[in-house]
Amino acid sequence: MTSFSLTRSLLGFLLDPLCCCRVRSLSMASASASSQRMSSGRKLTFGKTHLIRPKGEHKATVVWLHGLGDVGSSWVPALQDLQLENIKWLVPTAPVQSVAVMGGFPVNAWFDVGSLSEDEPNDLEGLDASAAHIAKLLSEEPADVKLGVGGFSQGAATSLYSTACSVLGSYGDGSDFPCKLDITVTISGWLPSARTLQHRFREKPHATEQAKNYPIFMGHGTSDDIVLYKYGQKSASTLQGMGFDSIDFKTYQWLGHTTSSAEMKDIFAFFKEKLQLEA
Repeated sequence: MTSFSLTRSLLGFLLDPLCCCRVRSLSMASASASSQRMSSGRKLTFGKTHLIRPKGEHKATVVWLHGLGDVGSSWVPALQDLQLENIKWLVPTAPVQSVAVMGGFPVNAWFDVGSLSEDEPNDLEGLDASAAHIAKLLSEEPADVKLGVGGFSQGAATSLYSTACSVLGSYGDGSDFPCKLDITVTISGWLPSARTLQHRFREKPHATEQAKNYPIFMGHGTSDDIVLYKYGQKSASTLQGMGFDSIDFKTYQWLGHTTSSAEMKDIFAFFKEKLQLEA
């Protein structure tokens, strides 16, 4: 694995989209460039999905989600630097929508969010729409290929929600979740709709059993002042209470709301071990 460095903070949570550096994609995913989901009169149009093809035997496909206000293409260089040659990466772009934490300003967002409190009203419609977009991107993958999801900040939160839906077998609205995820990797994230998910797991004891041995990597910096470290810790504890007993929670001292070469090396090793990838 080559050394990985970031010359700028991948904020992705309070990022001003007008100042965001747009990196042109080298390729487009075979999936539709945009998809729409209608619910209760709300239309969400997803942006471009960028494709990183595997250089070796195709053993896994992972959907990677950016943070709030960002775009998918900004993560392409970092994922390429991981040099996981058996993974096909699908890197979508969230729809533009009004976000409460941004004062109602429209930005690229996977769901609406006002705060990280468990008392915050849940945007289940937005979460379900993004989880459905992930499932759609993975729907045509070969049966022998492992499926994964991951992301940064709000993308990490969406990944954890989608993981819970996969294990439960349904979205928040009760409709079937159509695919089975095999691995989840998150950076600087939290579990959204935590109380709702806890209630759903209590109603479905089989889901708690299915959550056992599901591999989840959660990385978080102690100096994160956007998604506080304590929220990452609490989310990991909540997930464990729901039955996810194979969480690898990694702490990075003095790291803010970004990633680091040490964290990316840990992610590289996690994918290789859990997916049994080539050296």
